[in-house]
Amino acid sequence: MDVAELKDLIDRLGEDPSRWPDDRRLAAERLLQESAAARALLAQARAVREALSAPPVRAPAGLADRIVAAAMRAETAKTTTKTEPADDRAPSEPATPHG
Repeated sequence: MDVAELKDLIDRLGEDPSRWPDDRRLAAERLLQESAAARALLAQARAVREALSAPPVRAPAGLADRIVAAAMRAETAKTTTKTEPADDRAPSEPATPHG
C-alpha cells in the first residue's frame, strides 16, 4: 500500500481503522509505521472529522436584532445631521421660486 491508496481508503471508509477490511487495515498499519506522510494524512482526516462533528457555533440570542437596531440608529443619525438639502444647481444659476 502507498499513500495514495491510504488516501482512497480513508476517503471511502473514514479514518477509523476498525472500519477498514482486515487485509487493507494490516497494509495501512504497516504504511503508517513507516511513512510520516501517511501519518499526516490520517491525522488530517481525523482533524476534519472532529471539526465536522463539533457542535455548531451559534450567535448570542438577539444579536441580529441588535445589529439591525444599531444600523437603523446610525442611518437616522446620519440623516438628521444633514442641515441643508443638496443643491444640484450649477454655481452660476440663480435660485428660482417654485410654484
